[in-house]
Parts: sequence; C-alpha cells; structure tokens
Amino acid sequence: MIDSIKKHTMEVNMEIREKLLKSLNCPTTLAQNLIAGKWKILIMWHLRNEVKRFNELQKDMPEIKQAYLTKQLRELEQDELIHREVYKVVPPKVEYSLTPIGEKLLPVLVELRKWGMEYMDYINNK
Repeated sequence: MIDSIKKHTMEVNMEIREKLLKSLNCPTTLAQNLIAGKWKILIMWHLRNEVKRFNELQKDMPEIKQAYLTKQLRELEQDELIHREVYKVVPPKVEYSLTPIGEKLLPVLVELRKWGMEYMDYINNK
C-alpha cells in the first residue's frame, strides 16, 4: 500500500514538473531547472565517458543517499537527459547513459569545471 502511494505521488510530481518545464519561456530558466538539484550535474559528469550502473554511480558519489540518487536519476530520465536501460535478468541490471541531448550539455559542464578550478585558485590565493 505504501509503495503504491509513493509511486502515485512520484507520478503526480513528475506530471507537475513536466507542466512547469513546458510553461517556461526563457531558455536560461529552462536549462537551470533541468540541471537544478544538488547532484544532477555530478551525475551527468560521471556519465560523460561511459555507461554506468546504479552502484557505480553511488561509489562515484558516496555522499549521496540512495533515495536521493534515485530521485535525481528519475528526473534526469524524465527530462530525457539520461537513458535508463533495464535488463530482464536476475539479479536485475539497470544501466544509465547520457542521451544525445544530454551529451550536448557536456561542453557546458567542461567549462563549468574549468571555471570551478579557476574560482578555487582565486579563493585560495586571496
């Protein structure tokens, strides 16, 4: 019962999110909403070179709680920035990868990382 309530709540939240994103008229605001979330940029960064399974992503980001990683992955999947491939094997196997539109964000992430390194130097050399 609790699982079905959680699933329904998540579906409603995703519908609300989709409506919100479709209603945005500013491309910058839209982009910000797509990657907003403490872990989304890092998730995409870790998927930049290879397909990864859930546990691999957890190892890459040990600070993130399992439930929050799941939530962020679902939002990225819903927004079509990542692809979730489910294999019908036992034990279950799920892999995540960037979609073509998600890959187009990589140059921005590279520049964001460069800026972050410059900012770290700036702060450390004050």
